[in-house]
Amino acid sequence: MSEIVGFVGMSHSPFATMLPPAGPGGPGSAFLADTERVRRAVDLLAPDAVVVIGPDHFHANFYDVMPPFVLGVENAVGFGDFGSPSGPLPLAGDLAWSVHDGLTAAGFDLSLSYSLTVDHGVVQTYEMVTGGLDLPLVPLVVNTAAPPLPTLDRCLALGHALGAALRSAEPGRRVLVAASGGLSHWLPSNDPRDPTVTGDRRAALIHGRSDVEAFTAAREPRVRAMGGDPGARVNSEWDRWFLDRLTAGDPAAVADLGHEVLEKNAGTGGHEIRCWLVGQAAVGLPLAWTGYEPVPEWITGMGVGTTFPVT
Repeated sequence: MSEIVGFVGMSHSPFATMLPPAGPGGPGSAFLADTERVRRAVDLLAPDAVVVIGPDHFHANFYDVMPPFVLGVENAVGFGDFGSPSGPLPLAGDLAWSVHDGLTAAGFDLSLSYSLTVDHGVVQTYEMVTGGLDLPLVPLVVNTAAPPLPTLDRCLALGHALGAALRSAEPGRRVLVAASGGLSHWLPSNDPRDPTVTGDRRAALIHGRSDVEAFTAAREPRVRAMGGDPGARVNSEWDRWFLDRLTAGDPAAVADLGHEVLEKNAGTGGHEIRCWLVGQAAVGLPLAWTGYEPVPEWITGMGVGTTFPVT
């Protein structure tokens, strides 16, 4: 049997590495200080594997086939977008298959990947939480960017089943669960049904798999141009409400919002909090510690929360 030693939820942003704070007190400095404190706390927990739940930003999944959930079971490779680490990552295959078997028994038909590409949506939090790229991981990708998305209730149910699968996993491990994404941020639509998504951009969302490098080369400059704006939209009031709900052990209140209300309050990028719902439900404990900084220059509310103390 395995033990779940805790949960970490953490925002990610490509601008955390592309636009680091110029000095103490600069935009993002409080968040980065919080993540370093979390890393030290994780070191004390001494996990020997980590399940990382995060999104894909059209680097592995496209609308030729768009699965709601993808589990990596053999090999994982960092894509290297926005300067994030690229190359092979250590995958805990035995634990991944235990997760697969447990979730299948619980009625979840996951898509499997024997060679999973993960982008900054998984790798950034993995690296920040563990302090490197050495701890064996199980990557679980949740579709948060390509409507229609899995419902919030379905994500909670997946989390409950994930927790049961991890606790029954053999051989026994000390497992950390980490979720990457959010909080509030507003991004251009990625929905091919949207009449504003046309031409080459629409074609790339559907057929980008045929030349991922070319699609990324065309997309990254548009994203980079969004960074550095102190007036970018962030809903810090909603972000704090979300963290408060998980601190109160009430993720169902978030799920009860539904897709449209969530998007109205947290933006299209705010759908990434689905990853937090999965992870927190897996561990089954309220957040014991949170940190938060609105960073419009990074186009995101940067939050972090743990189910264990952080000093």
